[in-house]
Amino acid sequence: MKKYILLSLFSFALISCDEILDVLATASTTTSGISQSEASSGLKQALEVGVNTGTSFLGKTDGFLGNNIYKILMPAEVQSAVSKIRGNPITNRLAGPYLDKLVTAMNRGAENAMVEAKPIFVNAIKSMSISDAISIVVGGDGAATKYLQKTTSAQLKNKFYPVIKTSLEQVKVNEPWTKVSSAYNTVMGKKVQTDLNEYVTNKAMSALFTQIKKEEDKIRSNPISRTTDLLKKVFGYADSQK
Repeated sequence: MKKYILLSLFSFALISCDEILDVLATASTTTSGISQSEASSGLKQALEVGVNTGTSFLGKTDGFLGNNIYKILMPAEVQSAVSKIRGNPITNRLAGPYLDKLVTAMNRGAENAMVEAKPIFVNAIKSMSISDAISIVVGGDGAATKYLQKTTSAQLKNKFYPVIKTSLEQVKVNEPWTKVSSAYNTVMGKKVQTDLNEYVTNKAMSALFTQIKKEEDKIRSNPISRTTDLLKKVFGYADSQK
């Protein structure tokens, strides 16, 4: 049982596999003062803290639109055309406001979709088994985020897509975008994303998992990010074993 306690306990600690093995070798004779229930709950609570912080950060107003890292822009394949429109005073005056509305709609859709992520993540965390925890330990840095990505991506996409579609429909862009991008691909032999909803959904999901990875890193390395008594107890003990 001690081995399972330590495997759960160290899933967020920044220690190497060799160090884990060293600790496990002495676990049978060490009294940790941490129960299996506390260790498992600490792991899950750490994940919930990271998820809640990450989704709240991106889900607020301007979480995407006002963020230089995550702001969703037009597909890269058409950026040159957008630049030409922006660079010409006449075309910018005619088309610029529409492009602004489109970019705003894409980012607002992503921000609004974040609320759908929390219950999906919470369910995945509660369903985590001991073997899942072991996989996270063996997986190293970012393993917790990869676990969530593997277990939630399909559900997230199903939830995000309609929210983002609603946002884009407000600027009436989906139908003309599909027609124009399809024609552009046919004539120019390009591969511009014809489904703008899909494009924004994928961008939103990528940003979400990137942010959750950042939150995971904080909990691994920064005691200040351990915001509850249980997290302080569990990861404080983990620090003492480094």
